[in-house]
Amino acid sequence: LFRRAGATQHISRANQPPPTPTHAQQQILITMSDEQEAKPTETKVVEEVVETEPKKVEAEAEPEKKEAVKEEESTATFEPVVKLDEVDVSNGEEEEEVLCSYRSKLFLYGETLLDVGTGKKTWKERGIGEARILRHREHQRLRFLMRQEKTMKVIANHALDPRIKLEPNAGSDRSWVWSCYDFADGELEEKVFALRFANTEVADDFKGKYEEHQKEMEALLAGEDKPDESGKVDEAAEALSGLKTGDDA
Repeated sequence: LFRRAGATQHISRANQPPPTPTHAQQQILITMSDEQEAKPTETKVVEEVVETEPKKVEAEAEPEKKEAVKEEESTATFEPVVKLDEVDVSNGEEEEEVLCSYRSKLFLYGETLLDVGTGKKTWKERGIGEARILRHREHQRLRFLMRQEKTMKVIANHALDPRIKLEPNAGSDRSWVWSCYDFADGELEEKVFALRFANTEVADDFKGKYEEHQKEMEALLAGEDKPDESGKVDEAAEALSGLKTGDDA
């Protein structure tokens, strides 16, 4: 009897409708269904991003190809409107040889632009450059020449006159002062120069070379002014007078 009663109870429970879920259970089911529906959309978005990235790469590569085409070298040739001929510029030193050269700074004692006509004279800087002594290859004359190193402008140009005396500058053992007739500005003018060197040794070396070549210039001038005692000049004149041209014959 008990077995039959249990079987009948089991059958009656199976035939009963399922219990209705509570409110909390319904909320859990709703969220689970929402998550299942959201997952396919995320995969679609990822797929769309992956598909759009190759397109962007291709779109960026196209301008680079266009730029590479633009960078091709042009073969066009253009002739100048005005043709300039090459001109040989002479500095007047082609026939001279440099005997010595010293880097130094040159000063000139004279009036400044603001003091022109007032008689007020001061030391003004002429420039930095190479102070050189040159000898002409033909007539052996010597001169002192200095150019400003940046502009190559002549700032001192005078013959190595034996009467010039280098005097020490007051308060400095590496500079010399002298007066001479200079031709740097295109006219023969009496000027007073001061030349300053890097140290005392260079200054003393310059003075020694300057005075040495002054003696050479003195001997050269003495030979030019010396009377013709041997009579060679008269013999040459007689020989020239004895020559006859084709017209005279």
